[in-house]
Amino acid sequence: MPRDNMASLVQRVARQAGITFRSPAGPAFGENLHRLQQLLDEVRAEDLHLVPRGPAAAAAAGGGVPWAGVVPPVSYMHICETESFSMGVFLLRSGACIPLHDHPGMNGMLKVLYGTLRIACMDTLPPAAAAPPPPAAAAAGGPCHRALFRSRQHYTPASPPCLLSPHTDNLHEIDAVDGPAAFLDILAPPYDPQHGRDCHYYRLLEGPLPPDAEPPALPREVWLLETPQAADFWCGSEPYAGPRVCL
Repeated sequence: MPRDNMASLVQRVARQAGITFRSPAGPAFGENLHRLQQLLDEVRAEDLHLVPRGPAAAAAAGGGVPWAGVVPPVSYMHICETESFSMGVFLLRSGACIPLHDHPGMNGMLKVLYGTLRIACMDTLPPAAAAPPPPAAAAAGGPCHRALFRSRQHYTPASPPCLLSPHTDNLHEIDAVDGPAAFLDILAPPYDPQHGRDCHYYRLLEGPLPPDAEPPALPREVWLLETPQAADFWCGSEPYAGPRVCL
């Protein structure tokens, strides 16, 4: 049997990610990205030896090292990392949220393995002299940024991967809906504060909607307030028990 046919699906995804993100400015990047997207779309929880968890299973599984006796709302399974990309699995407990954050200068792909995620995606916008000032609520806060709120969609294992690029959908917020959820995550290149790729968190500056009011239509311009990492959000770690990946 040919070696490529013997390789696990996650090994083939990692190999294609290495090819794709080795030269993100090269002429074949679009074709390689499409091939990676196709492979990632095939991945299911069982390919990573991952068993969907019930509402209370995260606590029973440990979910990493508890902090002050509390299981982390989100855990991460590290699979592999190179200078070009990182790949791992995020596991969200029921009702957990990964707050709105950015990926400076990075590409990314997210594939839901089980559960349902609601993902809000935004783009940063350049400063504009004619733009309205930020809301008064931001006066005593941190830096404010104009952004384009592009979409808010639900993703399930049947959905195609959610993509981000350095300029499109680069900011996102991820909520677990109606139970625990997990997704396979690829970031290229990995976060690296020493090279200007630190993670920044944001809060959407919008007032509460009146009762029975419909959410404003998308896309629309919004203001974001840069904030510290929320005190109720942190990420634990769990061992990865899926097929070995060699790069």
